[in-house]
Amino acid sequence: MTQTTDSTDFLAPARLGRLALPHHLVMAPLTRNRAAADGTPTDLMVTHYAQRASAGLIIAEGSTPNPVGQTYPDITAIHTDRHQEGWRRVTDAVRAGGGRMFLQLQHGGRVSHPATTGLTPVAPSAVPLPETIFTRGGHRPAAVPREMTADDIRATVADFAAAARRAVDAGFEGVEVHSANGMLLHQFLADNTNRRTDAYGGSVERRVRFASEVTEAVADAIGADRVGIRISPASTVNGVREDDTDGLYAALLDRLKGLDLAYLHLVRSDPEAGWYRRIRADWPGVLIGNPDLTGLTTEAVTRAARAMLAAGADLVALGRPFLANPDLVERLRTGAPLNPVRDRYFMYVGGAAGYNDYPALDGQASPSSDSIVALEGARVA
Repeated sequence: MTQTTDSTDFLAPARLGRLALPHHLVMAPLTRNRAAADGTPTDLMVTHYAQRASAGLIIAEGSTPNPVGQTYPDITAIHTDRHQEGWRRVTDAVRAGGGRMFLQLQHGGRVSHPATTGLTPVAPSAVPLPETIFTRGGHRPAAVPREMTADDIRATVADFAAAARRAVDAGFEGVEVHSANGMLLHQFLADNTNRRTDAYGGSVERRVRFASEVTEAVADAIGADRVGIRISPASTVNGVREDDTDGLYAALLDRLKGLDLAYLHLVRSDPEAGWYRRIRADWPGVLIGNPDLTGLTTEAVTRAARAMLAAGADLVALGRPFLANPDLVERLRTGAPLNPVRDRYFMYVGGAAGYNDYPALDGQASPSSDSIVALEGARVA
């Protein structure tokens, strides 16, 4: 557990295993579609993350461990040397600014399309996404995924482990296994997307097997103290449904809590929800709470962060507040107002607008794009 002098002082120093953190605020992973077409991080991304190096920890956006795992166009990946070198530019720039990074490993499963990857999506069962999906040609009806074979499952577990090794070699302190928001691992957990009758489907003990095996393999590859896992109990994002949330996550935690992972990250944590209280009581390690914000004001974010810590979270993950405020920590420290998020630039549009042009309180509070590109250019050379 992290230690603080005041259980709700989110600006006090904290620890995450071997990492000393300057405070309790974590930048949550946000898909922003600013990578190159092949999944390599770009100059825009180097600038973006370096601007936000004052976060206690940055969890970088979901990166796919293999080609078929890609969700949307211009999503990052981590399965080639080029991807690894691109991410190294990002971690170097963030480290130069005093920051620390984990990389989220994300496989989309059925949240994918042949128009994006050239491949038929794979999933636990041949159950398509019940909505359209964005491709480079616009929104299209979802494709019916191919049910994964035993060989597919073994290969995907190995791909996650290989991606984790690449992430550490690229300068990340660790990785977060994405088992939330209707992505592949969550599709195995949810009973409406997992209709298998083999060892990976049916009972909750069988449905948690794939997520557990992926996490165990990643921990074996890079060390459990470098591995977190993100879950979203009771979420219906991307068409998943859990009819047995309590039993499902009790079974998953039973498989994972003996690993001594770096953390458990709960999406849209509600301190009043029964599932949150039960998971906090059951999980023996560090828990990152991601509050469901009612507003993007200094007061609302401060109130939510304090409530999250008071409810037993060890760290607080914030997404949109960090997106719109590269100097979020200083704004919360001083009580300064927050920039609003410009939703029209959130995804699919590319470019610096709504990504790297959010103003800081002081023009020198965040590195300029020119200085960062010069820095990384020198390192690449």
